[in-house]
Amino acid sequence: MALYLSRFSYTAETWARLIANPEDRRAAAQTYIESVGGSLHGFWYAFGAHDGYALWEAPDNVSMAAVALAINGGGALSSLETTVLVTVDETMDALRKAQQIAYRAPGA
Repeated sequence: MALYLSRFSYTAETWARLIANPEDRRAAAQTYIESVGGSLHGFWYAFGAHDGYALWEAPDNVSMAAVALAINGGGALSSLETTVLVTVDETMDALRKAQQIAYRAPGA
């Protein structure tokens, strides 16, 4: 299974609802990813460009995309970005495969 890192920000309305009725959103996030056969490895809030981060494991890109689409479609977020994380072993395999590719720079 692949790992995914999501960065998200809530809308001002969502923050107002959470202030009025504090809720631990980890359980919701866990339910969403488990519904596609994955798991939640971590959920954090942060200062900075994004309000929070989630680390997920999903069986495939389609499953993770489905979770991201469902969450983003709910309207509570002002932004959601998800990155596929590549293991060191996968990167090593990619580096070895890259050796076999004859790249030509544009205009060369």
